[in-house]
Amino acid sequence: MSGVIVLNASYEQLHVVSIPHAIRMLVREVAVVEEAHDGASIGPFPLPRVLRLVRYVVMKWRYASGRLQYTRAGVLKRDKYTCAYCGKPGASTMDHVIPRSRGGRGEWLNAVAAHSGCNEKKGSRTPEEAGMPLLWQPWIPSRAELAL
Repeated sequence: MSGVIVLNASYEQLHVVSIPHAIRMLVREVAVVEEAHDGASIGPFPLPRVLRLVRYVVMKWRYASGRLQYTRAGVLKRDKYTCAYCGKPGASTMDHVIPRSRGGRGEWLNAVAAHSGCNEKKGSRTPEEAGMPLLWQPWIPSRAELAL
């Protein structure tokens, strides 16, 4: 029960919101429950899994030719919360492959998910200097890769 899927009025998936946000949407009557958890409720509302907006929201930005915005959360999701240095799941930090202090840029192709311990061990060095080769090369994900 981590998040609630929000659908446009056309049933196209838009994004995921927290349960408190979903309840606020129901209270404001901008969405209706499409699917709920069995037997669970919050006040007069069933505990939602999926909401659908009452009015259609134009999503031109989603189909624009521009790239996805680079974010820490996006990098973690792209890498499936797996550390690019040790390969173990549960990565919670993002590391710049070429450190920013050494001229590395804040972008998709220079960022990977990492455990805090691996991130600290690498420090302000390149993976080669730290003796910690990357298990995969970073890439720019598609919208589909970052969707649920």
